[in-house]
Amino acid sequence: MTKRENKPSLAAVKELMGANHDALREIVQDLLQEMLEGEMTEALGAVKSERSDARVGYRSGHYNRTLITRVGKLELRVPQDRDGRFSTELFERYQRSEQALVAALAEMYVQGVSTRKVKAITEELCGHSFSASTISAINKRLDDSLTAFARRRLDEPFAYLIIDAKYEKVRQAGVVRSCAVLVALGVDWEGRRQILAVELANRESRSSWKDFLVGLRDRGLHGVEYIVADDHAGLRAAVREVLPDAWFQRCYVHFLRNALDHLPRKADDDCLQELRWIYDRRDLSEAKSDLAAWLRKWSPRYPKLTSWAEETIEETFTFYRLPRQHHKHMKSTNMLERFNEEIKRRTIVLRIFPNEDSCLRLIRSLAVETHENWLEANRYLNMNDLKEMKKDDLRQAA
Repeated sequence: MTKRENKPSLAAVKELMGANHDALREIVQDLLQEMLEGEMTEALGAVKSERSDARVGYRSGHYNRTLITRVGKLELRVPQDRDGRFSTELFERYQRSEQALVAALAEMYVQGVSTRKVKAITEELCGHSFSASTISAINKRLDDSLTAFARRRLDEPFAYLIIDAKYEKVRQAGVVRSCAVLVALGVDWEGRRQILAVELANRESRSSWKDFLVGLRDRGLHGVEYIVADDHAGLRAAVREVLPDAWFQRCYVHFLRNALDHLPRKADDDCLQELRWIYDRRDLSEAKSDLAAWLRKWSPRYPKLTSWAEETIEETFTFYRLPRQHHKHMKSTNMLERFNEEIKRRTIVLRIFPNEDSCLRLIRSLAVETHENWLEANRYLNMNDLKEMKKDDLRQAA
């Protein structure tokens, strides 16, 4: 690969971040803010509140500065020192070579570039080179917020848990491997969706999924009554071990895709469409009645398919235990599928991540953005429906 190919263009970076240019704007804004703080640390010889013989001054707040760029308006807080001697060339240099610097900044953040390249980028931005310790501090601060998100306590109960995985190509010790990105989404009793975890694993093994679920439990995950996931053997085994009391819903969308493996390639009738319609029935009784009719109709033509469906379909009907108002959203992993599509839009330009850290950085950044958008949006489900259903069940059992 040539040197020119190593450095993404602004168009490529925008494509990487997807249609949501706010994501790119926020990344550039955060990076420039960290550059300013790092420059002040270098000028004073010490970080904030640090006692050091090398200190030559003290901070004295910030003033606001707006920077108009091709990725949007950036609102920055420029640090000040007590003696008023600190100044920065960052803004002038940024404006002179904005297009190249936006690409370089995004590359620094997304691709996890080396300390040597970060040094070159910061020197270009600020007019002088930073020490290795300052560069490391900048990188650390950039990742601290993502780590805090990934390790935050889960003190509130989550009634619903949706888990899924997708694969990304990551370079490990010079070898390109497919790594599993494990994702968990929860719905709390306020009816709001939250992204609970994003982790990397070498593959979807039982041990990988167990570590993932135990990690959630150790962070406080509790109250899970219902899980939606694909029928992966390792995942199923881990769920049975870590969350044995939760109902398990096999994603019906994945189930219908699996059904294609049991049909002749040239099948062009309504067999699968009629199977799909069963999942729109009002209750379990109607669904089982339609299933029996479907089996009678299609068994003579597709005995392999109908035999497989009859043996495996039961766990795709678990959602009928929930309030009818929740059926549409809780019978599949589509909530996570959409999140995975957003990941794909941003990673398709990279194709191969240079390391695991860069992969986690990008996907967790998207997770934080999505998580915050969900919290600010209207509630996703009315959990009073579930509360009332549980009360009715208790009254009937009494």
